[in-house]
Amino acid sequence: MKTNGNSVISLEEVLKAIAPEGLEGPLPPVHLWNPDHCGDIQMEIRADGTWWHEGTRIKRERLVKLFSRILRKDPDGQIYLVTPYEKVIVHVEDTPFVAVRVDRVGDPGPDQILAFTTNLGDVALAGKDLPIRVETDPETLEPSPYVLVRGGLEAKLSRPVFYELANMAEAHEGVAGQLGVWSQGQFFELGPAA
Repeated sequence: MKTNGNSVISLEEVLKAIAPEGLEGPLPPVHLWNPDHCGDIQMEIRADGTWWHEGTRIKRERLVKLFSRILRKDPDGQIYLVTPYEKVIVHVEDTPFVAVRVDRVGDPGPDQILAFTTNLGDVALAGKDLPIRVETDPETLEPSPYVLVRGGLEAKLSRPVFYELANMAEAHEGVAGQLGVWSQGQFFELGPAA
């Protein structure tokens, strides 16, 4: 693998840098990596969570999971794949992750914890640092629910997950006419009571 146009770095060196403990270990410190070289290799994440490169779907799940571990959203709003040696633009249609499961831990109410699992195995415990938000299309009034996973990267809730969340929804005294859910003492509005 060539980087910066000058040196050659082996695939093993890159893998060791971005996943020193394998795919099950801690996430690599992408926030600390600031490579000079930046490019666009036509990498895309579509709204359904599938990954594409130069118009061809990447079908190797292990490779997609590896790539997902080195995603970073920079202050410019752009999402990149980052290694210590270079970063490349990732074109994201909606969000880089899709929440495919939600689990409620604890008794229903303010102290419960909502755990969202993404299509790539990340788990986000909704709360103050990982909020749930709902965007509503002004024309169709269709909701688009999201949960923050890490470092500015969100997961869009799949329709079945949003329905599960809606089944858990309750009214909150301070928010007239709105239903929402609790997680780790935080109330997240889902939308108006029908």
